[in-house]
Amino acid sequence: MSLETALQKEYKDLETVIVQDAENVYRPDVDTSAIDERKLMRRIDWHVVPWLAVLYLLNFLDRGNIGNAKLYHMTDDLHITDKQYLVALTVFFFPYSLFEPPSNVALKKLRPSIWLSFIMLVWGIAMTLHGVVTNYAGLVGLRVLLGLAEAGLYPGVVFYLSCWYKRNELGTRVGVFFSSATIAGAFSGLLAAAIHNMDGVGGKPGWAWIFILEGLVTVLCAIASFFILSDFPDTAKFLSETERVWVVRRLQADMKFSAGGEKFKMKYVWQSLADWKTWLAMGIYMGFDGPLFAFSLFTPTIINQLGFQATAANLLSVPVYAWACIMTVAIGFIGDRVKTRAWVNLGLFGSGLVGYIILICSTNPSLSYFAVYLAASSIYPTIPNSVAWVSSNVEGSYKRSAVLGMAIGWGNLNGAVTSNVYRAVDKPWYRLGHGIVLAYIAIGWICSLALYVHLRRENAAKERGERDEVIDGVDNKNAREENGHFESIEAARMEKGDHWSGFRYSL
Repeated sequence: MSLETALQKEYKDLETVIVQDAENVYRPDVDTSAIDERKLMRRIDWHVVPWLAVLYLLNFLDRGNIGNAKLYHMTDDLHITDKQYLVALTVFFFPYSLFEPPSNVALKKLRPSIWLSFIMLVWGIAMTLHGVVTNYAGLVGLRVLLGLAEAGLYPGVVFYLSCWYKRNELGTRVGVFFSSATIAGAFSGLLAAAIHNMDGVGGKPGWAWIFILEGLVTVLCAIASFFILSDFPDTAKFLSETERVWVVRRLQADMKFSAGGEKFKMKYVWQSLADWKTWLAMGIYMGFDGPLFAFSLFTPTIINQLGFQATAANLLSVPVYAWACIMTVAIGFIGDRVKTRAWVNLGLFGSGLVGYIILICSTNPSLSYFAVYLAASSIYPTIPNSVAWVSSNVEGSYKRSAVLGMAIGWGNLNGAVTSNVYRAVDKPWYRLGHGIVLAYIAIGWICSLALYVHLRRENAAKERGERDEVIDGVDNKNAREENGHFESIEAARMEKGDHWSGFRYSL
């Protein structure tokens, strides 16, 4: 029997795996025929996505509220210079980026309900202490602790979602989850304007109350998370045994062969380092994460320098983020339906290039304010689309967690650069900062194109049989020893993951 014939028996097409051999199906003794797919998926959505969105809203709110506090004279009260303020922003990103890959591995080895809740509790305490800090050294120390604690949430949630949903379902869920970041951006301005009215209460300035109240809310939600967060599909308590089996089977049928469980091996980490997709993914994440942090930290300041006072600038940032929220959810939905995430990425990065070119060239406040909308329309929707695209093309749960951790970590590390690009000496138009962000977006566009070209070529090579492995008992003229020698097709796909000859990359 040829390899082609064997694959035809196992798969409905080259995109979706349909396992025919009962021995290769997770728990073949369990009958899942009575499962109502739409009803169960709605229940999974309600258990998994909303609370994660709440956590990320708090994450993004706590990370960026220092920009709102600055408008209410935080730097004056702490007697720190503009340069020291930028350093305080910068030091956040080093632990934030470096701790992401090991945090993802820890999440896989531990339960999400324990790990995510723990790191959230730590950053909530750190955020609360921002409100009692009295000097520059204390602020820097707390920003380092905040970065260390917040590091694990975003890559952890992205990996966690990829363990629940099929490849053509992930974009919508990540879009809904990530839309909370845009809500946080909008809510941050409103909340800061409201909390500032507490100026003088308890002898503390308004900006201190911003940190204290928002930090305490995070602490309370962290405690609740221990009881609310669900774990991975094969152990989730809100599912029955039959439902758990059904979820794992449908994931395995979508080329997520490790959905039934996988033991940690260090080789999975080395595989992620040796995979060219990892490095291109890092370039894509760099292309939107650098601009994201610049945008979220400095939007109120940019609007303020266009001629609007502090409270007005905070309030004018609200409709910008509301628009970004709509675009993020819409693009997540569209990406899952059209199944051509590469072209979506190229279009979004392209609109960002236009927006920042306008910001560089414009001297008109109204035109510049419009360009801010265009920038938001590009930066925020690109993130869930890219996350879904990258994660759907990496098979093996530990390898996927490592790739996502590295890509997101590298992307966030560039926040250390972009948090320094909007200097006070460049106001009111900040052309240097806009130019640097423009360069980041160009890198994202180029890497998206390169990943698309490479994935398409690799799919074509697999179609031609150039990646076929030697399988015992299978007569295949295209099989090559350098592609591996395995006792069965099942062994080949579990060992090689997305490099297996039957795996097809999503474009």
